[in-house]
Amino acid sequence: MICDPNLWRVTARETFTAPPLAADRQVDLLVIGGGFTGCAAALAAARSGASVCLLDADTIGHGGSGRNVGLVNAGLWLPPETVIAQMGQAAGTRLLAELAQAPARVFDLIARHAIDCEPTRNGTLHLAHSARGLHDLQNRHHQGTALGAPLTLLDAAETARRTGSSAFHGALFDPRAGTIQPLAYVRGLARAAAQAGAHIHEHSPADALARSGGSYSVTSNGHRVTARRLLVATNAYHLGIGPLFAPRFVPVHYCQYATPPLTPSQLQSILPNREGCWDTALVMSSVRLDQAGRLIIGGIGNGAGAGGPLHAAWAARKIAALFPDLGPQFTHGQPFTHGQPFTHGQPFTHGQPFTHGWSGRIAMTGDHIPKIIALGPDAYACFGYSGRGIGPGTVFGTSIARALLAGSSDALPLAPVSGHSETAAPLRAAWYETGACLAHTTGARSPAARRAARQVPQNVT
Repeated sequence: MICDPNLWRVTARETFTAPPLAADRQVDLLVIGGGFTGCAAALAAARSGASVCLLDADTIGHGGSGRNVGLVNAGLWLPPETVIAQMGQAAGTRLLAELAQAPARVFDLIARHAIDCEPTRNGTLHLAHSARGLHDLQNRHHQGTALGAPLTLLDAAETARRTGSSAFHGALFDPRAGTIQPLAYVRGLARAAAQAGAHIHEHSPADALARSGGSYSVTSNGHRVTARRLLVATNAYHLGIGPLFAPRFVPVHYCQYATPPLTPSQLQSILPNREGCWDTALVMSSVRLDQAGRLIIGGIGNGAGAGGPLHAAWAARKIAALFPDLGPQFTHGQPFTHGQPFTHGQPFTHGQPFTHGWSGRIAMTGDHIPKIIALGPDAYACFGYSGRGIGPGTVFGTSIARALLAGSSDALPLAPVSGHSETAAPLRAAWYETGACLAHTTGARSPAARRAARQVPQNVT
């Protein structure tokens, strides 16, 4: 069992703590939720001179923001033409233009507030896992460059040089993007917001939410916060706060596993430029390095659930298949460098050892487009990034705070709606998890991967 399964909690150099709410407050803006969206909103509002109170039921970044892969991408998961087809030409083009600037806005905030979050702006690689995946990337390249995106389509040889793996048919390189330590980033946003005057309270769940006399009020820890303006930014970690709002989305889990730091010689060939990567597979996976050189593999699936051993087994096989030279160099009984090993005190004897394994929830919408819900006058809820939390969360949080304080929705990246529903969300969530378990069980295995699978832990927490 691992001492702390979330690598980001172990390695975050940004520290932030805030006291629970212990007195009544009256502010201009109340924010519920301390992730990317909520902290970006609190920072923007506080910097404008507004009084702000942010409540989080746990700690800053406890939810999906502190469990994120850490890829700072432009745009959405969908191809541009699909976004425009679903939203319309004007609305779709506007949203895409806003999100094209998302990495620049993230890295600007990091520099402006000296956020110590391992920022690496060397681009990202969207990897073609098959010939069909390469065709998809060719379409995305055509659509993106038509809108002015500086994308480059790489062939298999160049992709192998940049990744250190011959498993891919090509890649789409986006130089605007990069990687960060996501928990350190959201803590840095909270720290900057507090320095600008925002009142931030951890361990302060919103127990009840009501509107009366032109203001919103929330009770927490036996105290009341009253504000004319409200943002609910709980996303996939909404706990329920009364009758005004309950988000509708499909919860999808994503798990990640980290190795010990690679050796200098290994880092010369494996992701030598430190691009963050994800692939074109239906059951998507990601791979990246952190600043210390740990290799982090991720994929759809709940690593803390019943299928956890299957997902961990897949991760070990995936690393062995992508980077077959790693296994023999990392084993031979070497101990782990952090925490305790997955295998009840015994290190792996074949395959790549993992020192950390963690999961987070994604709020997936049916059309894969985020939602801004108008809860009432001067009140919004925002959710549904469908796996793209860092860039959109930063942009949406900042824009919503400014819109609320200005009393106009004109500057929002997309038009707010009065409500949103999802059909059979629990069944679809179960389907995603079942599909991930099946894909991670039945995928093709190389001899090296089969050896690694025999050493996969049976108890991931």
